[in-house]
Amino acid sequence: MKGIAAGIGVVVLSPLLLAGTAMMMASSSEASTTAAFSGCLTGIDTGEVTKEVTKLLDGADGKDVHIQGLDLPAEQIPNAQTIVATGISLDVPKKGQVIAIATAMQESRLRNLNSGDRDSLGLFQQRPSQGWGTAQQIRDPVYASEQFYKRLLKVDGWQQMKVTQAAQAVQKSGYPDAYAQWEDLATALQTAIAKTFPNADKDEPAKDSTKDKDTEATTGGCTPDQDGTSFGRIPEGSVPKGYKIPKDADPKARKAIEWAMHQLGTQYQWGGTCTDSHGPDPMGRCDCSSLMQQAYAHADVKLTRTTYTQVNEGKAVSAKDLKPGDLIFSRGTAARPEHVGMYMGEGLVIEAPRTSKPVRITPIKDWDILAVRRVL
Repeated sequence: MKGIAAGIGVVVLSPLLLAGTAMMMASSSEASTTAAFSGCLTGIDTGEVTKEVTKLLDGADGKDVHIQGLDLPAEQIPNAQTIVATGISLDVPKKGQVIAIATAMQESRLRNLNSGDRDSLGLFQQRPSQGWGTAQQIRDPVYASEQFYKRLLKVDGWQQMKVTQAAQAVQKSGYPDAYAQWEDLATALQTAIAKTFPNADKDEPAKDSTKDKDTEATTGGCTPDQDGTSFGRIPEGSVPKGYKIPKDADPKARKAIEWAMHQLGTQYQWGGTCTDSHGPDPMGRCDCSSLMQQAYAHADVKLTRTTYTQVNEGKAVSAKDLKPGDLIFSRGTAARPEHVGMYMGEGLVIEAPRTSKPVRITPIKDWDILAVRRVL
């Protein structure tokens, strides 16, 4: 969701070749790649890849991580992680994520390159002149991944195609068969990385019978007296003019809200830790539940990681009795909601909404409230 080698089996990528590839045009890159391989990477041990991927994502030095086919795992694995996380957030099936990783392996060796064929850039060597976006956008791994997936999903019958055929349908490469050599590695990476994300498999929603009495007490279509409409239209990523955290807010709730507000305008990242939302690593950005977790962590309140578990934190309260800092849940079911935000008072909620959207403040009238939990 391998053979570990000090030398890379039948595949040898020297640092010199990698350095040259980074500066070559995309088609030349593909030509040198094809010449460097006598065949596909095979015999990949997914269990070993999972172990090595997890080790790196848990903070191990890249020098201590060995995966067949990856010469620079400290750079390559986080990029593969971003590709998988973006695919999951867009509900792209596993095969689509494998295609994306295989494509990025071929085009850039999973490196966010500054150059390539003519104006090609980034993980997928996308070109501003061909309508992929601005150079700055393409250099954002999340944006680049989104654009790849959007074009892939428009390919008629892509799920029935071979990996290399689907990749070629998007990339239109001069070496259409070159993507095939990365399929096994891409599959192993996708499987390994998906396992590191909470609830990546999206288990079936719990049946209504699993609701406890507290959860049931919060539902019923109730809404608070203030619905946030008095602030008018709220530009994404901004604080509504005139908003102040209510004076009677719990001090810890105040700290949590203040910290969350400092993340306004940062881009959503499914599976992101929210530990460095303003930094260069997309996986340091926030998703809905990590925003809640980290906001309260800065108020010395420990929350679990996922929406599915946060709905059981603290105690249930009525939507008519909201206080600043309460967690509000929507989408899915009351027992197993799929989204969470934090009530700020004055009829407003702060949230990390979804892929391609920034952390923002929205009026509570826009929320279909399924459950409310007070964690203080």
